[in-house]
Amino acid sequence: MDIEKIQRIMRMDPDDAVGELLDAVEKYYGEIPYILQYMQDTPELLVPKILYDSAIIREFKRLDPKTIELISIGVSAALRCDHCLRMHIRIAEKLGLSKEEIFDAILIAGTLSNATVLAYATRVLDSEEGVVRGAGCEMCNVGCNGCGDEDGSSGA
Repeated sequence: MDIEKIQRIMRMDPDDAVGELLDAVEKYYGEIPYILQYMQDTPELLVPKILYDSAIIREFKRLDPKTIELISIGVSAALRCDHCLRMHIRIAEKLGLSKEEIFDAILIAGTLSNATVLAYATRVLDSEEGVVRGAGCEMCNVGCNGCGDEDGSSGA
């Protein structure tokens, strides 16, 4: 979307701008995403959101539409956004992507999500004071983390 079109939209009556932008989104996607439907009564939020999203997703031409949809599928899967995932799968199918290509994007999302969980949790684990690293807890030395048994007699 060029700057002149953005300026024209910004000068429009808000309801007319919303209608034109939602029509453009529907033409591109074949449907209007739920969040945009929800936001249609707040043009002060919807208009800048659509302009921003459009600039990144539809107007920025360094990535082709199929790649954008595969990225969108992976992110939607990782975030567990059912509505987004279903919509982006439908768009990907319309663009001619195979079920295998879509599944590959989902697999990559799963792998990265798994790595994120492990990296995050192990960093937190490493950063905590008094975390057991194989030697047992300070109280009973049997692997718990603060059992409350000061003399170690229970072995719990």
